[in-house]
Amino acid sequence: MSIERPIAASDVAAIFDALSQVTRLEAFRLLRRYHPFGLAAGDIARLLAVPHNTLSTHLAALQACGLIQSRREGRTVIFAAIPDRLAAAQSYAANDKPSKAAGGSKPVSMIYPAKRTDNEVVGKAYNVLVLCTHNSARSILAEAIINREGLGRFRAFSAGSRPKIRPNAEALTLLSDLGYDTKGLHSKSWTEFAGAAAPRMDFIITVCDVAADEDCPHWPGHPLSVHWGIPDPTDAKGTRDQRRAALQDCYRQMMNRTTALVNLPVDQLSFTELKARLAAIGRMEGATELTLTGEAA
Repeated sequence: MSIERPIAASDVAAIFDALSQVTRLEAFRLLRRYHPFGLAAGDIARLLAVPHNTLSTHLAALQACGLIQSRREGRTVIFAAIPDRLAAAQSYAANDKPSKAAGGSKPVSMIYPAKRTDNEVVGKAYNVLVLCTHNSARSILAEAIINREGLGRFRAFSAGSRPKIRPNAEALTLLSDLGYDTKGLHSKSWTEFAGAAAPRMDFIITVCDVAADEDCPHWPGHPLSVHWGIPDPTDAKGTRDQRRAALQDCYRQMMNRTTALVNLPVDQLSFTELKARLAAIGRMEGATELTLTGEAA
């Protein structure tokens, strides 16, 4: 954990020098968008189309001046922005009252964004159906996240091929703790969305490998289908804290994918381009082997 300290002129110069290079600037802007969860280096390289070895040099420069920090999750190193560090530099340059650099007083992986309240709808609204076998945890998390982060432009529904009686209780507790209204979340069969009276979907997203391999119903309107396989957090064993940690990891991975989804210029992309971009989002950190090989969808 870093210690909060008054920012100095040399710190400000180093920060602006780091951001004067285009790739570093874009990397910081990308990580700022994914704050506070962060991204794995491989995902940053993929989203910015930068070679891994080149990106490592740029990330090191950003970390040296305190604009980003890293943490290890298993074998993966996650990089996260420290927005307050830039704010402190800007405040110093504007000759405002002395500011403090961000100290990272809490682990980044344990901080969650505030509840969104902006209801602005930009352009066409897109319907998204998220599928997993039991419609219990992953698809329920995705439905909640997309509906909040989509700000009305993306409307999410979820279902399963063999739905449970009700969603996973610990998943609902996590969402409630993060400020989501969970009253309307319930497990349901995917057949509810196959009829003529069902909402017409623009995207079908499978989040478990089993559902991706099953014979789906006929979806009215021929929506674009993509696989975002993520390991099932309900398979986690151990204490309540260990099970919650697995759900938190699933939530973070789903939030990262949702952030990428809602920022896509959907109206400007061809069908082929859009399918490729959605598939690339599915291959972000945490993806299952079936997703990485592209054998689903």
